[in-house]
Amino acid sequence: MHSTRLTLLLALALLPLPLAAQEVPRIAVISAFEPEWIALQESLDGAEEEVINGNRFISGTLGGQEVVLFLSGISMVNAAMTTQLALDHFDISHIVFSGIAGGVDPSLSIGDVVVPEQWGQYLEGVFARETAAGTFELPSWMSSEFPSYGMMYTRPVEVVRSGSNEPEARSWFPVDPGLLETARGLADTIALEDCNAENACLSKAPRIVVGGNGVSGMTFVDNAAFREFVFDTFQARVLDMESAAVAHVAYANGVPFIAFRSLSDLAGGGEGENQMATFMSLASRNSAEVVKAFLGAMPEG
Repeated sequence: MHSTRLTLLLALALLPLPLAAQEVPRIAVISAFEPEWIALQESLDGAEEEVINGNRFISGTLGGQEVVLFLSGISMVNAAMTTQLALDHFDISHIVFSGIAGGVDPSLSIGDVVVPEQWGQYLEGVFARETAAGTFELPSWMSSEFPSYGMMYTRPVEVVRSGSNEPEARSWFPVDPGLLETARGLADTIALEDCNAENACLSKAPRIVVGGNGVSGMTFVDNAAFREFVFDTFQARVLDMESAAVAHVAYANGVPFIAFRSLSDLAGGGEGENQMATFMSLASRNSAEVVKAFLGAMPEG
């Protein structure tokens, strides 16, 4: 009996360790769009690829840091799913998100890279009942800290995390303060590109802007009136379709998070047709360059 048990224990000891146990701690570097993901891979040393549930995860060294690169997928659900997938399969120490976005703050321009200090899910909400007077009212047991856009009211989301006794209602998910300070230190040190490959150039030199609010939801926004509402109501500088979902997952798992968003358009605030198709490649390159510099500036360990 003892011999059989010893043989079994030895056999178990020789089995391969789970992936997370084999891995060194890594920074998850998440890209929203393929152009910046490809740009980051060009600077990656010792690249090794693994496919999990059809999603490609590429590990290696970037900016002196051990990282794993992957695409979030477009949409809040895809971003949350791929982020949690990475957390479940790798030893993730930090999450750095990079992508393009729509500018909301009128003081910002296409090409600027924005690094908000907190993110909200501004389209998480209630479609309210219309009254005989033509106004919209929430059910008596509900409330919202924000004014509505017609029938649309924003509500906080509930988060369950380790150590909590009950769900916590949150409207905002914070960026890690230490990571934000590292980003502030880069704001005046990086020269961003102002022309795309077809030589379409920006009218103003792009810059890195750190601080303020960002919001995310499931809708692509190209509407001037709604853009103005989002700025006035949430004091948002930028909006996208993924960052707040990743911030939510990071908060629930207790992992430090930061997001860099390069403006490819003005979410309906520009003259004429939306300019994302024109400046997406430029915005993607700028965001990738800032992320590489950020990784190099992060403290070791």
